[in-house]
Amino acid sequence: MNPEPITQSLDTLERAREAVAAADGRKAIDLKVLHLAKVTDFADYFLICSGTSERQVQAIADAVQEKLRERRVRPLHVEGYNRAQWVLIDYGDLVVHVFQEETRRYYALERLWGDAPDVTAELRA
Repeated sequence: MNPEPITQSLDTLERAREAVAAADGRKAIDLKVLHLAKVTDFADYFLICSGTSERQVQAIADAVQEKLRERRVRPLHVEGYNRAQWVLIDYGDLVVHVFQEETRRYYALERLWGDAPDVTAELRA
C-alpha cells in the first residue's frame, strides 16, 4: 500500500496560520514567524517557538502535524523528535522549529535570519 501523498491543499500563508494556532494551543513560548521569501529561496516562512520540556516540545510538534494533517498537509521530513531538543518539521515552504529554551538560545535562529521580517502578529490576527 502506498502512503498518502503530500497534498498542498492550503496556501503557504494559511498553513503558517494553522501551525501558529496549533503551537499556541499547546502553550508554545516566544512564538515567532519569520517571512523568508525575500532573503532566501528554500522556504517562505519559519515558525520558531519553544517548550519548557521534552514532553512539551513533542506536544507542540504533534499538535502542528495533527492540525495540518487534518487539512491534508503532510511534512516532507521531521527531525529531532525523539530527543526533543530541537524538532524540525519541514513542509517545504514552511519550516517549523520547536526548541527547548536553552537549545533555542544556543542556535539563535532569529539572529541568524535577522533580515527576515517578523510577521507573527499578522498570522495571529
